[in-house]
Amino acid sequence: MVNVFARLPSRVLAGMGLSFAVWCSSNMALAADTSKEPQSFEAPRPFEAQYRLEVRGWPGATITHRLSNEGNHWLSDMRFSITVARGQEFSRFSLNGDDTNALLFSSSYSVLGVGDSYQLNEGDIPSLDRQTALFDLSRRAGHENCTQSTPCAIEFVDQKGRDEHFQYYVTDPGSIEVPAGEFEALNVSLIDIEKPDRLLTISFHPDWPGLILSAVYRKEGRRETQLTLTNFNPNGGATP
Repeated sequence: MVNVFARLPSRVLAGMGLSFAVWCSSNMALAADTSKEPQSFEAPRPFEAQYRLEVRGWPGATITHRLSNEGNHWLSDMRFSITVARGQEFSRFSLNGDDTNALLFSSSYSVLGVGDSYQLNEGDIPSLDRQTALFDLSRRAGHENCTQSTPCAIEFVDQKGRDEHFQYYVTDPGSIEVPAGEFEALNVSLIDIEKPDRLLTISFHPDWPGLILSAVYRKEGRRETQLTLTNFNPNGGATP
């Protein structure tokens, strides 16, 4: 969801406005020294969520996000539709312990009936695609010693397979209240290395990899885009 935020509106609708594409490849160095004992990452669980997307100068939209298991791999699917635009973005990926491996990425959008679509196969993704990177970051954040003074490096590819370079750090955890309820949150801040005046802050649920509680993108200190969890349906129907 990073690219979407960072480049809205021109690439938001083109990227689905939701994949905050942020994140880094499991097989790439995160530029972080860890002083903590290694701990296994949280195992994924299927869920469906709805987010409220608000972009300055655009009508609000509802984004539906599904994480589902398809046997040997996982599928992360995000989609939205408003009067003038619609889009969908999904990624298939596999897990090998704590490593996340991108297998397929697809993105399509339409604005006033005009749009485009993109697809990346496994061989086109040297690191991670942005949907998979979002999931990977939600598991990885908090396991490295990534602070504001010593941030970790993050690399992924956008919908056209172009490399993106970010840094991230983790701030103090805490609880957050959103329309879907009150949850414990893992708070992550991301900076575009090429555009340091832009900041994306994301609050993940620490027990549900890939689930976003809130995300805000700021440019030169001004809020441009906000994503908020409005509904959460965990597998089995029990709220975490």
